[in-house]
Amino acid sequence: MTEIATRFAPSPTGRLHLGHAWSALCAHDFATARGGHFLLRIEDIDPGRARPEHVSGIIEDLLWLGLDWEGEIVFQSERTALYAMALEDLKRRGLAYPCFCTRKDIAASASAPHGPDGPVYPGTCRSLDPETRMRRMAAEPHCWRLAMAPAIDEAGPLLWIDGDGAAHPASPAAHGDVVLARKDAPVSYHLAVTIDDAAQAISHVVRGRDLLEATHVHRLLQALLDLPTPVYIHHPLLGTASGERLAKRNGAPAIADLRAGGTDAAALVEAMRAGRFPDDYRML
Repeated sequence: MTEIATRFAPSPTGRLHLGHAWSALCAHDFATARGGHFLLRIEDIDPGRARPEHVSGIIEDLLWLGLDWEGEIVFQSERTALYAMALEDLKRRGLAYPCFCTRKDIAASASAPHGPDGPVYPGTCRSLDPETRMRRMAAEPHCWRLAMAPAIDEAGPLLWIDGDGAAHPASPAAHGDVVLARKDAPVSYHLAVTIDDAAQAISHVVRGRDLLEATHVHRLLQALLDLPTPVYIHHPLLGTASGERLAKRNGAPAIADLRAGGTDAAALVEAMRAGRFPDDYRML
């Protein structure tokens, strides 16, 4: 029988808010209810936004909520060599190529269709000849993209399993040639999370429904890199009474503010487990 392991993997770009607490609680309780392991990973690969003080805040908030984890905390910033090895493998197999386009270039392209995350890369740099690529790589900032069509051809039909045991076909094509390594960071979310979930032996990825579409890309990368596939459980998100999702950008209540305001942590967690949330927040 597979040993149960889940993880909470926040980015240290700000303080945790109530939506983060809900996601951590879902992953924590799923594992502990089954005698499994709850792990903590810090996804600190964004050099422009990740801050050490936010790492400390994450640890403080989780401990205040009573959501302890097993083992050492994994930091993505300490694992860049592993990501580079995977990227080099995909390059060698002709499944990754450099891209010199900016977001503005992509948004302005008349041929850019829309996918789950907005404008899909139209493939402008996909067919550059080797000499042009080498010349531009030496002089211009660039990211690395997955060559989606040949990657799908190589992987063949794929499935992923949800928490109810239902099988779903992986349909990554709608995302287009996703970024594997950014211009300003050594790896993208898609590649790093796929490698780390395998390395930490995560059996069940418990995360919000906002990441449901990303599962299709992750399933493809697992196949290409010969990595195991966890079960995926996408929990409801928290939102306001008007249906707006809680997020840092729209002023979601920080756990630190709740603590400073005298909120009882044990009572808060007990209420959340029962589906009750403060300030009329609710599951979406």
